[in-house]
Amino acid sequence: MNRQIPKMGGHVLAENDKIRMADLTTMTLAELKSLEKKVAKAIVKVEQQEKKKALSELEAKAKEMGFSLSELTGAGKGPRGGGKSKGAAKYANPSDPSQTWTGRGRRPAWVIEALNAGKSIDDLEI
Repeated sequence: MNRQIPKMGGHVLAENDKIRMADLTTMTLAELKSLEKKVAKAIVKVEQQEKKKALSELEAKAKEMGFSLSELTGAGKGPRGGGKSKGAAKYANPSDPSQTWTGRGRRPAWVIEALNAGKSIDDLEI
């Protein structure tokens, strides 16, 4: 099968022909930009196909070994699929125990208010 590819620089290339540098140098800027867009689309399409094939092969191998791929990679844990937990709460609001803080990151408003009211951080420990 010798499918025709659109004209490039006045040349019609068959599907099995290779584009040579001489062919590119005879093309106009508009033709080169058009070719660039087509190549970019082709790259994306081929990458998607290869990723799909790789994923399918990995899932089959994991299943063959008695696992799911998500079990092996830890995917699906946490909000971003990472598996990293927020950590255990170390402090609680004395007036509302449902409000907790791990002690990492920015201090919640209730912690700041308690400290400003004269309490120590130790008073807030769970």
